[in-house]
Amino acid sequence: MNIKRVGVIGGGQLAWMMGEAAKDLDLELVIQTPYQRDPAVSRATDVILAPIDNSSATAKLATLCDVITFENEFINLQELQFLAAKGVCFRPSLDSLAPLLDKYDQRSYLQSIGLSVPQFTALSSKADLEGVSQFPVVLKARRHGYDGQGTFIIQNHQELSATWNKFNCPPMLLEEFVPFTKELAVMVARNVSGEIVVYPVVETYQKNQVCHWAIAPGAVASEVTEKVKAIAHTLVAKLQVVGIFGIELFLTKNNQVLVNEIAPRTHNSGHYTLNGCNISQFEMQLRAVADLPLISPSLKSAGAVMVNLLGYENSQQDYPAKLHTISSLPNTYVHWYGKTESRPGRKLGHVTRLLNETELSQGKAIADKIEAIWYSE
Repeated sequence: MNIKRVGVIGGGQLAWMMGEAAKDLDLELVIQTPYQRDPAVSRATDVILAPIDNSSATAKLATLCDVITFENEFINLQELQFLAAKGVCFRPSLDSLAPLLDKYDQRSYLQSIGLSVPQFTALSSKADLEGVSQFPVVLKARRHGYDGQGTFIIQNHQELSATWNKFNCPPMLLEEFVPFTKELAVMVARNVSGEIVVYPVVETYQKNQVCHWAIAPGAVASEVTEKVKAIAHTLVAKLQVVGIFGIELFLTKNNQVLVNEIAPRTHNSGHYTLNGCNISQFEMQLRAVADLPLISPSLKSAGAVMVNLLGYENSQQDYPAKLHTISSLPNTYVHWYGKTESRPGRKLGHVTRLLNETELSQGKAIADKIEAIWYSE
């Protein structure tokens, strides 16, 4: 298949960053997104303004492109399956997405293919609620939770019952709270012919379940790196993925690696690749779905720190003074997504700082310095 036009379901910052890579690969992007103001609209060849779960709009999208990929996973899988049956090409395939969209199903699937995950159960009845005996536990929405939304650290029965009742007692995922020593992440891509490439393993830091920074490479033992890469290979090979996936993991004090969550797309923890690697995660996604040769990813310097620029107020500013100060730091690159309004926790942009050998141990201090500039009064 000679692919020239790639459809993307979703028009946020991930699709926006894909737009620059598409230009370099001589590909055109066609975006399905709800709002004209969404970041990727400015970099798309064509735009269909419609909710991302609108299958009629996706049917129209299919007539304008050769293949369809995803910026996020908030899709109506059942309706898209009708389009796939009519010959619409989705990459990754709907079959590879199906076990992952519901978080309980995702946990069950990972366990079924031999990957270690936190202990988990479904919460769907009062009996399930009363059966919880150890706290703290983690309560998660089974669909549509991201950036801390739909995830709760629960300390006791009263809090568990109150939180579940607050959402009118839907089926949810309950899992053990893992006292991890580090949170890790890795990007992995696979193409049509089955070639697999894995990016460096990174350490991430989450606050209120939102990623604040990532450091590449993560300061972990080589045996941990090999475990993470083996997990990445197993996952995309078993699912026959065509595309790129982000995998978030916990590292325990005895060097056990547990899979936390799978993002079946480009991911925040891979943003450092835009400046820090010889090939960005966005170019890699396009290469995989457009059936172009994959490139083995490597760091362009000793390491990199990525810091998210999160909204900390309700505002319509674009913060020029702070962005100028940050961009003036050495070996620093600012990516501003062009969103029209700020609100607490919203991802407005990110910063990548490349590290030399002597700075590798200073990653957290450098992230703290950038955050101090960004969040200062």
